[in-house]
Amino acid sequence: MGMTQIFDGEGRQVPLTLLQVGPCYVTALRSQEKNGYTAVQLGFDGTGKEKSMNAARVGTFKKLKVPLLRFVREFRTPSTEGLELAAQLSPAQFEEGDFVDVSGVSIGKGFQGVVKRHHFKGGTGGRGTKMGREPGGIGSKAGGNGCRKKVPKGKRLPGHMGQDFVTVQNLKVIKVDADNNLLAVRGAVPGPEGTYLEIRMALKRASKDRKWQVLDKNVEKASAKSSSETSGQSESKSEDSKS
Repeated sequence: MGMTQIFDGEGRQVPLTLLQVGPCYVTALRSQEKNGYTAVQLGFDGTGKEKSMNAARVGTFKKLKVPLLRFVREFRTPSTEGLELAAQLSPAQFEEGDFVDVSGVSIGKGFQGVVKRHHFKGGTGGRGTKMGREPGGIGSKAGGNGCRKKVPKGKRLPGHMGQDFVTVQNLKVIKVDADNNLLAVRGAVPGPEGTYLEIRMALKRASKDRKWQVLDKNVEKASAKSSSETSGQSESKSEDSKS
């Protein structure tokens, strides 16, 4: 959603990225017995349109009675205990102090030269030089005359820069706002504002024995019912006092 900043207890500036991470819906579950691996498929952003999706995906969403989700990804997980189809997940999966890996498509920067793309130094600015920001020759006479000359694979040359699938590792979770489905992590993430991201527990600094936290719809209904009952009781008390 964008970047902001806070100041810690010692007055140091901390750059933050705000991420909207919910609600996510469980659209499929993979098991070791049936699929050969354990994973959960999650869907996000229920603003999709039926004409923009294939019939199979639309049928799956209608069968699960979930919104038409625009972004669907599958995540490997050690266990799917506590999960069920059409269940909702929130930022409560994470806790302050956790470390996460964030993956996404980086910002595209078009066709760039070697100075910007690979940080080449470039030629000197002395009199008579013609190098400037050019990469220079890549020819070679190795092998003698008549040998086939090929550009080595991975040669650093001008070309398209950005718009690659990138993963930023070990970003610290600073704040979790489950009520507004917001997650604040320290540092920057791939891509521009409004892009879709995949957030996983950090591979190198993962928290152990973490279980899935599913939103309990019954609790929400009960809280709504209790609030309506209390409002009704307050109204009846006010009428009695008036009488």
